Parts: sequence; structure tokens; C-alpha cells
Amino acid sequence: MILAIDAGNSRVKWGFHAHGGWTERGTIITADAPRLAAAWHDVAAPCAIVVANVAGSEVKAALTLALRHFTVQPQWVVAQEVQCGVRSRYADPAQLGADRWAALIGAWHRWRRAALVVHAGTALTADALSHDGEFLGGVIVPGHELMSRALAAHTAGLRRQPGAFHHFPRATGDAIVSGTINALCGTIERMVRFMEQGGEESPLIVIGGGDADSVAEQLGAPVQRVDNLVLEGLAVIAREPINP
Repeated sequence: MILAIDAGNSRVKWGFHAHGGWTERGTIITADAPRLAAAWHDVAAPCAIVVANVAGSEVKAALTLALRHFTVQPQWVVAQEVQCGVRSRYADPAQLGADRWAALIGAWHRWRRAALVVHAGTALTADALSHDGEFLGGVIVPGHELMSRALAAHTAGLRRQPGAFHHFPRATGDAIVSGTINALCGTIERMVRFMEQGGEESPLIVIGGGDADSVAEQLGAPVQRVDNLVLEGLAVIAREPINP
């Protein structure tokens, strides 16, 4: 059994993987990560623990404490130049976030085709994966919530207020929601166009994250909505032999 942990800025997702599927999964607010010690206390010991942590050293310390009763040592994922069939073109491969790397590996092992791997959360990331498993590069932009907060904090008349998406908004709240969603969709659509111009025919758009539904609804292309792609990639990484 594998324990996979995806520690992000907003939430920690985790799952136990065995016999080709997930036997248990859970999510907790990142600030509550210390409570995972109780959640995992009576769980049978996994044969492997693999973690993608982009939430900083305090969360890593909390997870280390929560995992200390297991005899197996956790594997803290760092992006590689080549791993699990995916090759990175990043200038410094280790600089890529562990969650983005795991998601790319998860996407490659599920579809084996060109894909734009998108996570729409606190930030939106859009990472290009070629038809032969190369990570071509990716972009990071503020997510819907961050963009809305920035407008409220740095303008006099655009305070936070309710709103909904419209093609032609006629109220300020709607204008902010529609503008941020359009910005995120535009980022994705441009990345797809760049991939196509580079020879990647009709890349699959794979999207997850808290704002995935809002963004996917407005994209002008077919979308594969996937939750827990990072966990899937972590399970693949855990099964790969570690080089000495």
C-alpha cells in the first residue's frame, strides 16, 4: 500500500493506493495539517510514502510529525530531468514544483499523448506535455481569488462583492468574476495555440483544482476534468525503483 500526499498552499490531499486503486482518500485545510497525525494513527503501515509539498517548511515539519509512527521513511518528491517516462526541458529541473511534476507524470501515464495539464487553484498553472512525454514548459498566473483580492486591495472602487460570469457583464461584481475567468481561459487557450504551432496536434486539456469547473465551463475546447492527478502521479513515482 502506498500513502500519497499532495501538500498545497490551500489544502493537503492524501490517499492510500493499493491493488490498482484508491482505498481511502481525504482532504484537509493546509493550516490543519498537524491533525493528520490522528487521522493516520490507526492505519496499517504503508510500504511506501511519497509526498509533494509546495506549502513550505512548516507544513513539511507537520507532515513529518504526523508520519513518524510509520517505520518507512517518506520520499519527498523533487522534480527530475527524467522520471517515470517524462523528460523535463526546464532550465533547472529541480526548480519545478513537485506537484506540477507529479501531475505531468500522472497525465502521461493515464493518456500517453500531448496534453496541457492545468491546475486552477490559488494560482493557475498550465504545463505543456508533448506527444512523446516531454515537459515543454509552463506558465503560472494568479488564480481567480488572488486576482479578485488584488483588485480590492489596490483600487478604490473595486471592493470584493458577489458576482457571476457573463459574456457582457453589467454590474461590477459580475465584471470582476467574468474578467478573472476570461483571463484564466485566455492563458489556457494561448498555451494550446502555442503547442499546436509547435507541432503538438490537438493537445488534450486536463484540468483540476478548486476553480476547475468555473474555468472549464468557459473554455472553447473539450476538457478532461480530473481531480487528484497529483496523487496519481505520486503513486506512479512510488512504484519506480529509486536509483542508488
